[in-house]
Amino acid sequence: MRYVAAMIAVWLLTGCFNQGKKIKYDGETLIEEKCAVCHNLKMPPSTYEDEKAPPMMAVVFHLKDFMKITMDDEKYSKFIPFVQDYVIHPSAKKSYCDKESLKTYGVMPSQKGNVTEDELEAIASYMYDFYDQQKYLKQMQAKADFDALPKGEQIARKSGCFNCHSFEKKGVGPSFSRIAKRNAKEIKDTIANGSHGKWEGFHVMMPAFKSDLTQENILTLQQWIQKDTSKKQEARPAKNRLETPWKVKK
Repeated sequence: MRYVAAMIAVWLLTGCFNQGKKIKYDGETLIEEKCAVCHNLKMPPSTYEDEKAPPMMAVVFHLKDFMKITMDDEKYSKFIPFVQDYVIHPSAKKSYCDKESLKTYGVMPSQKGNVTEDELEAIASYMYDFYDQQKYLKQMQAKADFDALPKGEQIARKSGCFNCHSFEKKGVGPSFSRIAKRNAKEIKDTIANGSHGKWEGFHVMMPAFKSDLTQENILTLQQWIQKDTSKKQEARPAKNRLETPWKVKK
């Protein structure tokens, strides 16, 4: 009997403890589940003709601007409370949208019953942190830097060539300036089919890229190696320079 009473006491205490413990929600997961049906969540967003709502990036930038948010601690005092209230009780009077946007998209329907206040806190916190103006400007600068590169260098950086090669100095593989001295056919064949043992002092096998690159891309890469890389100085790793393909969509 004492054993049963003890078990009941433990169960009751455990239940009370769990009830008082706040669940930690994942804002990124929730925004995908609750918001992606209407809002474009990409940063930067793509544009579509049948948009049901403005892109989330535009929503957040607009709110931060019109709410005059200048400090991060205002995320909790202004931004999150507004999102929590507006999503459940939306109205044109509360909205910070301009008249043209309201005319285009209308006032969002109330999400009462679809999302809780605690979930909205996590969603709003993620929105505030992810859709950041400075982060966006850095991404745009990185894209502009990448787009300004010669086509051949873009292909080289997308394909990870700089993981093993550099312009002047040898690394895991020979420098582009040395490779440029080989004939065009050999360079194209090596890019397409890979190589091993073609260069004295280099023992790592180069993988084949024929399944990743088109013949046109291989030709562009070969021409870039032979025409442009000999004029380059040693590549300096740039913080804003992309080593992987620039992708807006997943």
